[in-house]
Amino acid sequence: MSKVTVVGAGNVGATCADVLAYREIAEEIVLVDIKEGVAEGKALDIWQKAPVNQYDSRTVGSTNDYSKTANSDVVVITSGLPRKPGMTRDDLIETNAGIVKSVTENVIKHSPDAIIIVVSNPLDVMTYQAHLTSKLPRTKVMGMAGILDTARYRAFLAEELNVSPKEIQAILMGGHGDTMVPLPRYTTVAGIPVTELIEKDKLDAIIERTKFGGGELVKLMGTSAWYAPGSAAAQMVEAILKNQRRVFPVCIKLDGEYGIDDCYLGVPVILGKNGIEKVIELQLNEEEKALLETSRGHVKEVMNVLDKLSN
Repeated sequence: MSKVTVVGAGNVGATCADVLAYREIAEEIVLVDIKEGVAEGKALDIWQKAPVNQYDSRTVGSTNDYSKTANSDVVVITSGLPRKPGMTRDDLIETNAGIVKSVTENVIKHSPDAIIIVVSNPLDVMTYQAHLTSKLPRTKVMGMAGILDTARYRAFLAEELNVSPKEIQAILMGGHGDTMVPLPRYTTVAGIPVTELIEKDKLDAIIERTKFGGGELVKLMGTSAWYAPGSAAAQMVEAILKNQRRVFPVCIKLDGEYGIDDCYLGVPVILGKNGIEKVIELQLNEEEKALLETSRGHVKEVMNVLDKLSN
């Protein structure tokens, strides 16, 4: 029996659980939250629409009772606070690292063999925290950002070219944020290089919009996105549980790949039943290498903040 736990029943976590149930990706989905009744209520709501949308996946909620998560195959961590007025970046890192550490300890206690997918922000450093705490192999602790970022990139391209988003394939690398590294050279529309279909200035504008895609939504709604992030996390779960061996950009600790050691960055990987089955090394040109190095420097700087806070 396949079982997935989603920790954090906010907008992102609830959306992830809903997609997992609706698409029957797992037989049982457990939602966990710290706020009394929220996980139970949302899990019940998702279960009550099963007769309407015709699915069998069972959703269960729990207020901080991790015993219900026992023997989960995959755990998705969405817990954490958004940055509030007056809060420094270091404050946010310290607060959310504490949350992710506690959550990871609890899930590992009941599901020591689970694969962990981190969605909490700041994404790269929270993946680092979950890896440190879980002591699992790097292939079993990963961050979800690349799928979301490429989805935004592909959606913008589909709009500009007036084609189906299904036809667009793309890879991004690096950290989650404005130092991400979109790769037009590896972006295609039904196999056609995107550079043959769109002018450079328009493509550059789309890349810039992608880098600040999260901020655009915060500006519009006053809060961060949830439909796309929740669905992206569910897609990763599906690739693992169904052993699809899909190629996705995923945040992982690099151990020499791309000449980078001990840094958590988004790179293309093969995702299957064992988690990250393989890290794919692209032959980057000098410009792409320079952009990736800039991104590495930014992520390492944030990782160093966590290291100082931990000491």
